[in-house]
Amino acid sequence: MPLVNIKDMLQHAYDNQYAVGAFDLINLDFLQGILQAAEEMQAPVILSLAESHFEHFDFDLLMPAVESAARRASIPVAIHFDHGHSFDSAVKAIRLGCNSIMVDASESSLNDNIEITKKIVSMSHGCGIAVEGELGYVPGVEGEDAKHHPGEICYTTVEDAKTYLENTHIDFLAVSIGTVHGRLQGKANLDFQRLKEINQELGIPLVIHGGTGLDDEQFKQLIQNGVAKINYYTALADVAAQQIKHNSSSSEKISYTDNMKGVTAAIANEVMHCIKLWGSAKKAGEVLAYCQPWKSVEHLIIYNVEGINSTSAKEMITEGYTILSSIPGVRSIFVGETIKKEAQYQYTWLVRFCHPSVIDTYREHPEHVAFADNLFRPVAGNRISIDYLELPV
Repeated sequence: MPLVNIKDMLQHAYDNQYAVGAFDLINLDFLQGILQAAEEMQAPVILSLAESHFEHFDFDLLMPAVESAARRASIPVAIHFDHGHSFDSAVKAIRLGCNSIMVDASESSLNDNIEITKKIVSMSHGCGIAVEGELGYVPGVEGEDAKHHPGEICYTTVEDAKTYLENTHIDFLAVSIGTVHGRLQGKANLDFQRLKEINQELGIPLVIHGGTGLDDEQFKQLIQNGVAKINYYTALADVAAQQIKHNSSSSEKISYTDNMKGVTAAIANEVMHCIKLWGSAKKAGEVLAYCQPWKSVEHLIIYNVEGINSTSAKEMITEGYTILSSIPGVRSIFVGETIKKEAQYQYTWLVRFCHPSVIDTYREHPEHVAFADNLFRPVAGNRISIDYLELPV
Protein backbone atom coordinates (compact mmCIF):
# COMPACT_ATOMS: atom_id res chain seq x y z
CA MET A 1 0.00 0.00 0.00
CA PRO A 2 2.52 2.65 -1.10
CA LEU A 3 0.15 5.62 -1.02
CA VAL A 4 2.24 7.91 1.17
CA ASN A 5 2.20 11.26 2.93
CA ILE A 6 3.28 13.87 0.37
CA LYS A 7 4.84 16.08 3.04
CA ASP A 8 7.34 13.34 3.81
CA MET A 9 7.87 12.66 0.11
CA LEU A 10 8.73 16.25 -0.77
CA GLN A 11 10.82 16.79 2.36
CA HIS A 12 12.98 13.85 1.28
CA ALA A 13 13.33 15.37 -2.20
CA TYR A 14 14.12 18.81 -0.75
CA ASP A 15 16.74 17.45 1.65
CA ASN A 16 18.40 15.32 -1.04
CA GLN A 17 18.20 17.85 -3.90
CA TYR A 18 16.00 16.15 -6.47
CA ALA A 19 12.45 16.86 -7.64
CA VAL A 20 9.35 14.68 -7.80
CA GLY A 21 7.19 15.02 -10.89
CA ALA A 22 3.57 16.03 -10.38
CA PHE A 23 2.09 14.83 -13.65
CA ASP A 24 -1.40 16.05 -14.45
CA LEU A 25 -3.68 13.35 -15.80
CA ILE A 26 -7.00 13.59 -17.61
CA ASN A 27 -7.83 9.94 -18.37
CA LEU A 28 -6.68 6.34 -17.92
CA ASP A 29 -4.08 6.59 -20.70
CA PHE A 30 -2.31 9.30 -18.71
CA LEU A 31 -2.76 7.44 -15.42
CA GLN A 32 -1.32 4.21 -16.80
CA GLY A 33 1.52 5.94 -18.65
CA ILE A 34 2.63 7.93 -15.60
CA LEU A 35 2.62 4.92 -13.29
CA GLN A 36 4.29 2.62 -15.84
CA ALA A 37 7.13 5.12 -16.11
CA ALA A 38 7.47 5.55 -12.34
CA GLU A 39 7.49 1.77 -11.84
CA GLU A 40 10.08 1.30 -14.59
CA MET A 41 12.31 4.00 -13.09
CA GLN A 42 11.57 3.03 -9.46
CA ALA A 43 10.76 6.63 -8.68
CA PRO A 44 8.28 8.38 -6.38
CA VAL A 45 5.51 10.12 -8.29
CA ILE A 46 2.60 12.50 -7.76
CA LEU A 47 -0.65 11.89 -9.61
CA SER A 48 -2.13 15.33 -10.12
CA LEU A 49 -5.72 16.20 -10.99
CA ALA A 50 -6.37 19.87 -11.75
CA GLU A 51 -9.66 21.63 -11.22
CA SER A 52 -8.82 23.65 -14.33
CA HIS A 53 -8.99 20.39 -16.34
CA PHE A 54 -12.44 19.30 -15.15
CA GLU A 55 -13.85 20.00 -18.63
CA HIS A 56 -11.85 16.94 -19.78
CA PHE A 57 -13.00 14.38 -17.19
CA ASP A 58 -15.52 13.56 -14.48
CA PHE A 59 -13.61 14.02 -11.20
CA ASP A 60 -15.97 11.76 -9.22
CA LEU A 61 -15.68 9.00 -11.82
CA LEU A 62 -11.91 9.13 -12.38
CA MET A 63 -10.78 9.36 -8.75
CA PRO A 64 -11.64 5.75 -7.75
CA ALA A 65 -9.41 4.51 -10.58
CA VAL A 66 -6.62 6.86 -9.53
CA GLU A 67 -6.76 5.75 -5.92
CA SER A 68 -6.93 2.07 -6.85
CA ALA A 69 -3.92 2.42 -9.16
CA ALA A 70 -1.96 4.29 -6.48
CA ARG A 71 -2.65 1.67 -3.83
CA ARG A 72 -1.55 -1.24 -6.00
CA ALA A 73 1.69 0.46 -7.12
CA SER A 74 5.02 -0.71 -5.74
CA ILE A 75 6.53 2.79 -5.76
CA PRO A 76 5.54 5.68 -3.42
CA VAL A 77 2.59 7.66 -4.77
CA ALA A 78 0.71 10.77 -3.64
CA ILE A 79 -2.57 12.04 -5.12
CA HIS A 80 -2.63 15.81 -5.53
CA PHE A 81 -5.56 18.17 -6.16
CA ASP A 82 -4.13 20.92 -8.34
CA HIS A 83 -5.33 24.53 -8.77
CA GLY A 84 -8.22 24.23 -6.32
CA HIS A 85 -10.23 27.44 -6.32
CA SER A 86 -12.56 27.07 -3.34
CA PHE A 87 -12.94 25.65 0.14
CA ASP A 88 -15.75 23.37 -1.02
CA SER A 89 -13.72 21.93 -3.90
CA ALA A 90 -10.86 21.17 -1.48
CA VAL A 91 -13.24 19.35 0.88
CA LYS A 92 -14.61 17.33 -2.03
CA ALA A 93 -11.13 16.44 -3.28
CA ILE A 94 -10.23 15.09 0.16
CA ARG A 95 -13.46 13.09 0.32
CA LEU A 96 -12.69 11.53 -3.06
CA GLY A 97 -9.18 10.46 -2.02
CA CYS A 98 -6.67 13.25 -2.68
CA ASN A 99 -4.04 13.47 0.05
CA SER A 100 -2.55 16.78 -1.04
CA ILE A 101 -4.26 20.09 -1.82
CA MET A 102 -3.07 23.07 -3.87
CA VAL A 103 -4.83 26.37 -3.14
CA ASP A 104 -4.88 28.73 -6.12
CA ALA A 105 -5.77 32.20 -4.92
CA SER A 106 -2.81 33.69 -6.78
CA GLU A 107 -4.94 36.19 -8.71
CA SER A 108 -6.14 37.73 -5.44
CA SER A 109 -4.40 40.41 -3.41
CA LEU A 110 -1.83 39.24 -0.88
CA ASN A 111 -4.24 39.78 2.02
CA ASP A 112 -7.09 37.95 0.27
CA ASN A 113 -4.75 35.15 -0.78
CA ILE A 114 -3.67 34.75 2.85
CA GLU A 115 -7.25 34.65 4.16
CA ILE A 116 -8.42 32.13 1.55
CA THR A 117 -5.37 29.95 2.05
CA LYS A 118 -5.53 30.06 5.88
CA LYS A 119 -9.06 28.66 5.88
CA ILE A 120 -8.13 25.77 3.59
CA VAL A 121 -4.89 25.05 5.48
CA SER A 122 -6.77 24.86 8.79
CA MET A 123 -9.32 22.44 7.35
CA SER A 124 -6.76 20.33 5.48
CA HIS A 125 -4.30 20.07 8.36
CA GLY A 126 -7.21 18.89 10.49
CA CYS A 127 -7.45 16.04 7.99
CA GLY A 128 -3.72 15.32 8.09
CA ILE A 129 -3.31 16.71 4.58
CA ALA A 130 -0.49 18.96 3.38
CA VAL A 131 -1.25 22.16 1.46
CA GLU A 132 0.56 23.88 -1.39
CA GLY A 133 -0.04 27.60 -1.73
CA GLU A 134 0.80 29.84 -4.67
CA LEU A 135 2.18 33.34 -4.49
CA GLY A 136 2.78 35.42 -7.57
CA TYR A 137 1.11 34.46 -10.84
CA VAL A 138 2.22 32.02 -13.55
CA PRO A 139 0.38 32.93 -16.77
CA GLY A 140 -0.35 30.86 -19.87
CA VAL A 141 1.26 31.57 -23.23
CA GLU A 142 -0.03 29.15 -25.83
CA GLY A 143 -1.35 25.61 -26.12
CA GLU A 144 -4.11 23.62 -24.48
CA ASP A 145 -3.37 24.64 -20.89
CA ALA A 146 -2.69 28.32 -21.53
CA LYS A 147 -6.36 29.39 -21.74
CA HIS A 148 -6.88 28.50 -18.08
CA HIS A 149 -4.24 31.02 -16.95
CA PRO A 150 -4.82 34.39 -18.66
CA GLY A 151 -3.03 37.60 -17.74
CA GLU A 152 0.49 38.81 -17.15
CA ILE A 153 3.21 37.30 -15.01
CA CYS A 154 3.52 38.50 -11.41
CA TYR A 155 6.79 37.50 -9.75
CA THR A 156 6.95 36.17 -6.20
CA THR A 157 8.84 38.48 -3.84
CA VAL A 158 10.87 37.31 -0.86
CA GLU A 159 9.09 39.68 1.52
CA ASP A 160 5.61 38.55 0.42
CA ALA A 161 6.64 34.89 0.54
CA LYS A 162 7.80 35.26 4.15
CA THR A 163 4.58 37.04 5.15
CA TYR A 164 2.47 34.46 3.33
CA LEU A 165 4.18 31.49 5.00
CA GLU A 166 4.05 33.03 8.48
CA ASN A 167 0.32 33.73 8.18
CA THR A 168 -0.91 30.63 6.36
CA HIS A 169 1.41 27.83 7.57
CA ILE A 170 1.41 26.18 4.14
CA ASP A 171 3.64 23.15 3.64
CA PHE A 172 4.94 23.98 0.14
CA LEU A 173 5.02 27.13 -1.96
CA ALA A 174 4.52 27.43 -5.71
CA VAL A 175 6.59 30.39 -6.87
CA SER A 176 6.52 32.57 -9.97
CA ILE A 177 10.02 33.21 -11.29
CA GLY A 178 9.44 33.23 -15.07
CA THR A 179 7.82 29.93 -16.07
CA VAL A 180 4.50 29.81 -17.94
CA HIS A 181 1.61 27.40 -18.33
CA GLY A 182 1.33 25.85 -21.78
CA ARG A 183 4.05 26.04 -24.42
CA LEU A 184 6.97 28.41 -24.23
CA GLN A 185 7.77 30.88 -26.98
CA GLY A 186 11.54 30.78 -26.98
CA LYS A 187 13.65 30.13 -23.89
CA ALA A 188 12.29 31.00 -20.47
CA ASN A 189 14.10 33.78 -18.64
CA LEU A 190 14.12 32.42 -15.11
CA ASP A 191 15.04 34.56 -12.11
CA PHE A 192 17.26 32.12 -10.22
CA GLN A 193 18.54 34.77 -7.81
CA ARG A 194 14.97 35.44 -6.73
CA LEU A 195 14.40 31.69 -6.27
CA LYS A 196 17.61 31.34 -4.25
CA GLU A 197 16.60 34.14 -1.89
CA ILE A 198 13.09 32.74 -1.42
CA ASN A 199 14.54 29.31 -0.64
CA GLN A 200 17.03 30.72 1.86
CA GLU A 201 14.29 32.70 3.62
CA LEU A 202 11.57 30.01 3.78
CA GLY A 203 13.43 26.68 4.02
CA ILE A 204 10.45 24.65 2.75
CA PRO A 205 10.00 22.62 -0.46
CA LEU A 206 9.25 24.89 -3.40
CA VAL A 207 7.12 24.10 -6.44
CA ILE A 208 7.35 25.10 -10.09
CA HIS A 209 4.25 25.28 -12.26
CA GLY A 210 4.76 25.28 -16.01
CA GLY A 211 7.60 22.79 -16.34
CA THR A 212 7.14 22.12 -20.06
CA GLY A 213 9.81 23.61 -22.31
CA LEU A 214 12.56 24.24 -19.77
CA ASP A 215 16.02 22.93 -20.63
CA ASP A 216 18.24 20.54 -18.66
CA GLU A 217 20.37 23.26 -17.09
CA GLN A 218 17.34 25.25 -15.99
CA PHE A 219 15.84 22.20 -14.28
CA LYS A 220 19.19 21.56 -12.56
CA GLN A 221 19.30 25.11 -11.18
CA LEU A 222 15.68 24.96 -10.04
CA ILE A 223 16.37 21.85 -8.00
CA GLN A 224 19.62 23.28 -6.59
CA ASN A 225 17.59 26.22 -5.29
CA GLY A 226 14.87 24.37 -3.39
CA VAL A 227 12.40 23.13 -6.00
CA ALA A 228 11.19 19.67 -4.91
CA LYS A 229 8.02 19.38 -7.03
CA ILE A 230 7.64 20.14 -10.72
CA ASN A 231 4.21 20.29 -12.36
CA TYR A 232 4.08 18.88 -15.88
CA TYR A 233 1.22 18.47 -18.32
CA THR A 234 1.49 20.22 -21.70
CA ALA A 235 4.33 18.07 -23.00
CA LEU A 236 2.39 14.92 -22.04
CA ALA A 237 -0.67 16.16 -23.94
CA ASP A 238 1.52 17.01 -26.92
CA VAL A 239 3.20 13.60 -27.21
CA ALA A 240 -0.19 11.92 -26.85
CA ALA A 241 -1.58 14.10 -29.64
CA GLN A 242 1.42 13.40 -31.87
CA GLN A 243 0.94 9.66 -31.45
CA ILE A 244 -2.75 9.89 -32.32
CA LYS A 245 -1.93 12.03 -35.37
CA HIS A 246 0.65 9.47 -36.48
CA ASN A 247 -1.84 6.63 -36.06
CA SER A 248 -4.63 8.39 -37.93
CA SER A 249 -2.40 9.23 -40.90
CA SER A 250 -1.44 5.60 -41.42
CA SER A 251 -4.75 4.53 -42.95
CA GLU A 252 -8.01 5.93 -44.25
CA LYS A 253 -10.02 3.32 -42.37
CA ILE A 254 -8.95 3.37 -38.76
CA SER A 255 -10.87 2.64 -35.56
CA TYR A 256 -10.83 4.49 -32.25
CA THR A 257 -8.68 1.80 -30.66
CA ASP A 258 -6.26 1.93 -33.59
CA ASN A 259 -6.00 5.69 -33.12
CA MET A 260 -5.11 5.24 -29.45
CA LYS A 261 -2.38 2.63 -29.92
CA GLY A 262 0.90 3.69 -28.38
CA VAL A 263 -0.51 6.70 -26.54
CA THR A 264 0.18 5.25 -23.09
CA ALA A 265 3.73 4.33 -24.13
CA ALA A 266 4.35 7.82 -25.54
CA ILE A 267 3.26 9.39 -22.25
CA ALA A 268 5.38 6.91 -20.28
CA ASN A 269 8.48 7.74 -22.35
CA GLU A 270 8.05 11.47 -21.68
CA VAL A 271 7.56 10.86 -17.94
CA MET A 272 10.68 8.65 -17.81
CA HIS A 273 12.67 11.41 -19.46
CA CYS A 274 11.56 13.82 -16.72
CA ILE A 275 12.26 11.37 -13.92
CA LYS A 276 15.82 10.85 -15.15
CA LEU A 277 16.35 14.57 -15.59
CA TRP A 278 14.99 15.56 -12.18
CA GLY A 279 16.97 12.98 -10.22
CA SER A 280 14.12 10.90 -8.73
CA ALA A 281 15.03 7.65 -10.51
CA LYS A 282 15.82 4.75 -8.14
CA LYS A 283 14.69 6.76 -5.13
CA ALA A 284 11.54 4.66 -4.48
CA GLY A 285 13.05 2.47 -1.76
CA GLU A 286 14.53 5.41 0.15
CA VAL A 287 11.28 7.35 -0.05
CA LEU A 288 9.14 4.42 1.08
CA ALA A 289 11.40 3.95 4.10
CA TYR A 290 11.25 7.68 4.91
CA CYS A 291 7.52 8.33 4.40
CA GLN A 292 4.58 7.63 6.63
CA PRO A 293 2.11 5.41 4.74
CA TRP A 294 -1.26 6.99 4.08
CA LYS A 295 -3.81 5.03 6.14
CA SER A 296 -7.52 5.55 6.61
CA VAL A 297 -9.53 5.01 9.79
CA GLU A 298 -12.86 3.24 10.27
CA HIS A 299 -14.94 4.83 13.02
CA LEU A 300 -17.38 2.12 14.15
CA ILE A 301 -20.44 2.67 16.31
CA ILE A 302 -22.85 -0.12 17.17
CA TYR A 303 -25.91 0.84 19.18
CA ASN A 304 -29.53 0.39 20.20
CA VAL A 305 -32.16 3.11 20.43
CA GLU A 306 -34.51 3.74 23.32
CA GLY A 307 -37.58 5.94 23.68
CA ILE A 308 -38.35 6.23 19.94
CA ASN A 309 -39.90 3.88 17.40
CA SER A 310 -38.18 2.46 14.33
CA THR A 311 -39.58 5.19 12.05
CA SER A 312 -38.15 7.95 14.24
CA ALA A 313 -34.88 6.05 14.52
CA LYS A 314 -34.52 5.91 10.75
CA GLU A 315 -35.36 9.61 10.44
CA MET A 316 -32.59 10.36 12.94
CA ILE A 317 -30.17 8.14 11.01
CA THR A 318 -31.03 9.81 7.68
CA GLU A 319 -30.51 13.28 9.09
CA GLY A 320 -27.25 12.20 10.69
CA TYR A 321 -26.01 10.75 7.43
CA THR A 322 -26.61 14.06 5.66
CA ILE A 323 -24.95 16.13 8.39
CA LEU A 324 -21.93 13.94 9.06
CA SER A 325 -21.13 13.27 5.39
CA SER A 326 -20.34 16.95 4.89
CA ILE A 327 -17.65 17.12 7.61
CA PRO A 328 -14.14 17.49 6.12
CA GLY A 329 -12.14 14.28 6.21
CA VAL A 330 -15.18 12.00 6.12
CA ARG A 331 -14.84 9.88 3.01
CA SER A 332 -17.92 7.68 3.33
CA ILE A 333 -20.60 6.58 5.77
CA PHE A 334 -22.30 3.20 5.95
CA VAL A 335 -25.45 3.00 8.05
CA GLY A 336 -26.96 -0.38 8.77
CA GLU A 337 -29.54 -2.39 10.63
CA THR A 338 -28.89 -5.89 11.88
CA ILE A 339 -30.15 -8.79 9.81
CA LYS A 340 -30.77 -10.95 12.88
CA LYS A 341 -33.26 -9.28 15.22
CA GLU A 342 -31.86 -11.17 18.21
CA ALA A 343 -28.43 -9.53 17.79
CA GLN A 344 -27.09 -7.62 20.79
CA TYR A 345 -26.91 -4.35 18.84
CA GLN A 346 -29.50 -3.35 16.26
CA TYR A 347 -27.89 -0.45 14.36
CA THR A 348 -24.43 0.58 13.14
CA TRP A 349 -22.54 3.56 11.77
CA LEU A 350 -19.31 2.87 9.90
CA VAL A 351 -17.66 6.20 9.16
CA ARG A 352 -14.48 6.20 7.07
CA PHE A 353 -11.94 8.95 7.86
CA CYS A 354 -9.19 9.80 5.37
CA HIS A 355 -6.53 9.97 8.12
CA PRO A 356 -6.17 9.46 11.91
CA SER A 357 -6.10 13.25 12.39
CA VAL A 358 -9.79 13.34 11.53
CA ILE A 359 -10.67 11.43 14.72
CA ASP A 360 -10.21 14.61 16.75
CA THR A 361 -11.47 17.17 14.23
CA TYR A 362 -14.59 15.09 13.56
CA ARG A 363 -15.34 14.68 17.26
CA GLU A 364 -14.97 18.42 17.85
CA HIS A 365 -16.71 19.62 14.66
CA PRO A 366 -19.72 21.76 15.66
CA GLU A 367 -22.11 19.93 13.32
CA HIS A 368 -21.10 16.57 14.77
CA VAL A 369 -21.39 17.88 18.32
CA ALA A 370 -24.87 19.31 17.65
CA PHE A 371 -26.13 16.09 16.05
CA ALA A 372 -24.61 13.84 18.70
CA ASP A 373 -25.78 15.91 21.67
CA ASN A 374 -29.26 16.76 20.45
CA LEU A 375 -30.38 13.80 18.32
CA PHE A 376 -28.14 10.75 18.76
CA ARG A 377 -26.89 10.37 22.33
CA PRO A 378 -30.26 11.02 24.02
CA VAL A 379 -31.71 7.90 22.31
CA ALA A 380 -28.57 5.78 21.92
CA GLY A 381 -27.24 5.36 25.44
CA ASN A 382 -26.48 1.70 24.83
CA ARG A 383 -23.62 1.93 22.32
CA ILE A 384 -20.01 1.01 21.61
CA SER A 385 -17.63 3.26 19.65
CA ILE A 386 -14.23 2.12 18.33
CA ASP A 387 -11.70 3.57 15.85
CA TYR A 388 -9.78 1.11 13.66
CA LEU A 389 -6.60 2.01 11.76
CA GLU A 390 -6.21 0.43 8.33
CA LEU A 391 -3.68 -2.39 8.23
CA PRO A 392 -1.54 -3.19 5.17
CA VAL A 393 -2.46 -6.55 3.64
